[in-house]
Amino acid sequence: MKKLDAVFAALSDETRRAILARLREGEARLSDLAQPFDMSQTAVSKHVRVLNDAGLIEIEKRGRSRHCRLTAAPLQDASAWLTDYEAFWSAQFDQLGAFLEQSAQTENDQQ
Repeated sequence: MKKLDAVFAALSDETRRAILARLREGEARLSDLAQPFDMSQTAVSKHVRVLNDAGLIEIEKRGRSRHCRLTAAPLQDASAWLTDYEAFWSAQFDQLGAFLEQSAQTENDQQ
């Protein structure tokens, strides 16, 4: 469960989600990942470290640059966890729909 907590914590930040979206296109150097953000490369490095610690990306040092790539497994685990709740929410919406339909019918009967 700690891994899942780390994944959701990492995904809670807009910058980290944007970094993951960029890495969906393919591997990128850390310096390239930092370009679109109005923050220092050090700040982006901290975001990358959080993503790496959560297992969402892998970092490989090549010479003087660090290359990052997306790791899908933790996202699949998070998706599977969320999917478990899909049945719950579907049932809740079905019950709400039935209630609203019954309420509308009762109102029509009273008129």
